[in-house]
Amino acid sequence: MLEMLNGLDEALFLFINVTLANPVTDLVMPIVTADLYLRILYGAAMILLLVKGSPRLRWLVLFSVVVLVFTDQLASSFLKPLLARPRPCHVLGDIHLLVGCGGGKSMPSSHAANAFGQAALFSLCVRRIKWYFWAFGAVVAISRVFVGVHYPGDILAGALLGTTVGVAVTFSFEQFETRLLKPKPRATPEPLDLEPVEKE
Repeated sequence: MLEMLNGLDEALFLFINVTLANPVTDLVMPIVTADLYLRILYGAAMILLLVKGSPRLRWLVLFSVVVLVFTDQLASSFLKPLLARPRPCHVLGDIHLLVGCGGGKSMPSSHAANAFGQAALFSLCVRRIKWYFWAFGAVVAISRVFVGVHYPGDILAGALLGTTVGVAVTFSFEQFETRLLKPKPRATPEPLDLEPVEKE
């Protein structure tokens, strides 16, 4: 069963990485997947929320960092060494490699975990533009297959990990918001009893 799943994963990887490769994806995907650009984009977005956002969104920046720390460390420092799956660029020949292969392991994709963690958090807390976060996370995740450094199974595992962490941290944020951010209603004073006391 495991061999069949690995074979399916490899076939799907080759279809995306080799068959679907074209001049547009060759140009766009290395930019989308570049760590430097993603860090700049994330930092700029968080600074914008801190400067222009409401008090609620400013607090959300802190929870966003919590999501990022958990998704990145769980993927890179715990699951990748535990699963120890080699990257496709280390084991498959004749692939369309657009970036450096790197020496790390393959499953789960940290890029997918980080992107989907942020997508889950912000889409649940800022619902009116939720489609944007999921679309961006999906593009970042699939870029890892196009550039040749992850299998589709790796990005699926990363997406599930990131979504789980994002939902869990969203629950924590909602509890924090309910208990600390929303003003508590003032207690209504008891009406004074002004009825005259009957004399005996």
